[in-house]
Amino acid sequence: MLRPLHDYVVLEKVKEEEKTESGIILTTQKAKDEPSHGVVIAVGPGRTEDGKLVPVDLKEGQHVIYKKYSGTEVKNDGKELLLIKAEDILAIVE
Repeated sequence: MLRPLHDYVVLEKVKEEEKTESGIILTTQKAKDEPSHGVVIAVGPGRTEDGKLVPVDLKEGQHVIYKKYSGTEVKNDGKELLLIKAEDILAIVE
């Protein structure tokens, strides 16, 4: 398991399926951008600002949307994970 430092977050990318309105899953292989949706796996303690620790406002298991092309892809225990700064996470999906 990865334990991020500072204000970094470990995400697992969520692969989005293409479905029609009637529920049929499309299997065509199109060149697409990487998904920008992930699940929080681990959260660092936060960043230091003016000598005080500012914690990251995320929890494990939350679904988030992050900036495309940000972070560093890593492999750990056979899983492809993304190590990203908390400031590159745009929203929490509820």
